[in-house]
Amino acid sequence: MGKSKTELFTPFQNEIAEMAKALAHPARVAILEYLIKKDGQCVCGDIVDELPLAQATVSQHLKAMKDAGIIKGLVDGSFKCYCVDNANCIKFWQLLNSMFSKVKNCC
Repeated sequence: MGKSKTELFTPFQNEIAEMAKALAHPARVAILEYLIKKDGQCVCGDIVDELPLAQATVSQHLKAMKDAGIIKGLVDGSFKCYCVDNANCIKFWQLLNSMFSKVKNCC
């Protein structure tokens, strides 16, 4: 969705869409699972070793996830450490729960 159209939607809708978009790739789900498994602390190289993707591709996925607030990271020179942004992930879960709690059985 182009940035010029986001103003047509509510902040609630935009927030869910941005987080969902950041998870809408199996590599990103795998990265998130890996970070959760490692208690949230990881070096980028460890993720590259875990996934069948090039380092540059993993870095692009990490950037998209970080920009969306799913993960946070520390960069010190060539050392990069990433972890799950627990507060933002809980917020995302709450937004989704808020939306899906209104679903009524129909079929």
